[in-house]
Amino acid sequence: MKYLRLIPCAWIALSCLAASAQEWPARPVRIVVPFGAGSSPDILARVVNDKLAGRLGKAVIVENKPGAGGNSGTDLVAKAAPDGHTFLLSVNAPLVYNTVLYKNLPYDPFRDLVPVSLAATTPNVCAVSNSMGVDSVKGWLEALRRNPGKYNFASTGSGSIAHLGVELIKARTNSFAVHIPYASSGQAVTAIIAGDVHFACLPPVAIMPQAKAGRLKALAVTSAERFDLLPELPTLRESGIPDIQAVPWFAYMAPKDTPPEIVQRMSREIAAVLQDPETRQRLQTAYFSPVGSTPQDLAKFMNEELARWKPVIERAGLKPEN
Repeated sequence: MKYLRLIPCAWIALSCLAASAQEWPARPVRIVVPFGAGSSPDILARVVNDKLAGRLGKAVIVENKPGAGGNSGTDLVAKAAPDGHTFLLSVNAPLVYNTVLYKNLPYDPFRDLVPVSLAATTPNVCAVSNSMGVDSVKGWLEALRRNPGKYNFASTGSGSIAHLGVELIKARTNSFAVHIPYASSGQAVTAIIAGDVHFACLPPVAIMPQAKAGRLKALAVTSAERFDLLPELPTLRESGIPDIQAVPWFAYMAPKDTPPEIVQRMSREIAAVLQDPETRQRLQTAYFSPVGSTPQDLAKFMNEELARWKPVIERAGLKPEN
């Protein structure tokens, strides 16, 4: 009889959870971007929000929380109330790579966050300062080999895919250049144009307008295959660098213990927005390839990324640069 009395209580709890999910969202939803305004994830979030708010029936607000290579904003979401009103839109490093780079990361993305959707990918574009006087990957690498220590490169922070991709290039080509991290891709591109740094592999939304204006030279993309939005640029593989693939990706996450019904609903709504023709056109104009995955597929993808990049980080002996 004691156990039978527990059954109605269990049904009441489940009913309350279902009712809570059905009523969600009860107030505006915030999307925390752990990078500054104008960054690639910020651009993506704002484009998606235009349609997402209509589908959810509530305002969806982007909240920029830059700092510590994306760790600050990611930690904020990891510790947020799991009520379905706070989500994260972040990138490779805070969600995977920083678990290897940092000994005392204040959160564990695999434990403290729940995957929602892989939103988009985009290859980086490797570009050089006009001062280098090269116009091909071959010429770029020959300059690095002939002058070890003379050249430096920009990234969006230690452990970012902009950093790790160049470290992989250096390892594959037996070349050397000094790493100089910046807070954003915009700052990094400005440094290339000013001649403060010599090259970088950064998102095309930052590189291509300057390349088209002749302020720097775009050489290649970091994806395994040619990027259909930039078909004129060869891949690094085509240019003679074996086993190179270093692609930025963007994913929505939620705090641990966010009700699974809400996570699944949010995932479906994001996927629907990413299939919207107008949204896709706007994202492709900014060189994003929209995806829209299930939470399960994103979890699998993150584990694959960890397995791929952990040996690269450890072999290079990379450390965070604050």
